[in-house]
Amino acid sequence: MAALAGAAGGTAGLRRRLGVFDATVIGLGSMIGAGVFVALAPAARAAGSGLLIGLAVAAVVAYCNATSSARLAARHPASGGTYVYGRERLGPFWGYLAGWSFVVGKTASCAAMALTVGAYAWPGQTHAVAVGAVVALTTVNCLGVQKSAWLTRAVVAVVLAVLAAVVTVCLTDGGVQASRLAPGPDATVGGVLQAAGLLFFAFAGYARIATLGEEVRDPARTIPRAVPLALGITLIVYAAVGVAVLSVLGPARLADAAAPLADAVRAAGAPGLVPVVRVGAAVAALGSLLALLLGVSRTTLAMARDRHLPHSLAAVHPRFAVPHRAELAVGAIAALVAATGDVRGAIGFSSFGVLLYYAIANAAALTLAPAEGRPVRAVPVLGLAGCLVLALTLPVPSVLSGAAVALIGTAVYGLRRGRTPRGRNRRQG
Repeated sequence: MAALAGAAGGTAGLRRRLGVFDATVIGLGSMIGAGVFVALAPAARAAGSGLLIGLAVAAVVAYCNATSSARLAARHPASGGTYVYGRERLGPFWGYLAGWSFVVGKTASCAAMALTVGAYAWPGQTHAVAVGAVVALTTVNCLGVQKSAWLTRAVVAVVLAVLAAVVTVCLTDGGVQASRLAPGPDATVGGVLQAAGLLFFAFAGYARIATLGEEVRDPARTIPRAVPLALGITLIVYAAVGVAVLSVLGPARLADAAAPLADAVRAAGAPGLVPVVRVGAAVAALGSLLALLLGVSRTTLAMARDRHLPHSLAAVHPRFAVPHRAELAVGAIAALVAATGDVRGAIGFSSFGVLLYYAIANAAALTLAPAEGRPVRAVPVLGLAGCLVLALTLPVPSVLSGAAVALIGTAVYGLRRGRTPRGRNRRQG
């Protein structure tokens, strides 16, 4: 890693190596990750028996966001995702705010995923394992995006196999009660919306496909295919897991579960599967961490090119064709947070930042002309409204901390603009 940090960067460009299959797998690796292992319990605490309704709401908002993002990514196939779309379609500030929200929120998510690896793999050494996971995967990413895609394929295969086993065991158990799936009087509108906001955390990985837009072959064709494909597969998997776990545990037991999927297979009479689920959760968290590090580093690269972040982070390694300095910077911060923090509250905090990020993406999609591939207008309108509503119905600490981070970012932008000479070009480097 030290050698990579010192390698010459500068003017080298990223290489377009990813096709539809690899782009879809990277999206799956981001979405079918630790979220399904950890997000069901807090969502059940919020929605009670309305958990599946919350999952459906999250899926609808995610679909709108994915459609808007895919159309924008095809039009603007550069690293940075909504940071680029907001800048190009709405103005520099909105692009900056999207990038700021993504980088800060998702760097915290990197630490949360690393801590999840530690909690499942070696509970007594959670922080040490978490730091080791960040260092190892940052090294993999620095060696090239194609190697990251190969590793993600293996992760997705393992996690899908574990989830298939969980669903099969739960749904074939004699104690399954379909009545547990029906919404009851404990399901309130506010609770369902809060659950949807928390579950959105697990769907948000399709952004990784868009943020890798500069490394995708034929992006105008590849990205619009890969994004809905990855989202559709994820929705099917999550719906199956949600139904299986809820039918075995019920909403009350699910809400109190520290490890929902492990508790479900134990309750279904298959305690021998619990270690397999623990391994699956650790592998899933590794997959999510790998994809998160990829996405955050690419947005960091785009912001550094425009000097919203230190311009030295815009360097691309001449041999491996990756933004190695951005990779190392994001990895270092994530490792520091993983060494000192905990996973509690990370889901809500990350969800607020990502929902703000996608609200800007939907607003940017509204500016597309029909000839530019604009989706049906109702899609970005519903996506924008859904993002704002879900963000404001998250737990109060998440809303307050997320809003504070957005305000800090706004203040930093204002101070920077005040010191920027009027003659400087918007795009630099």
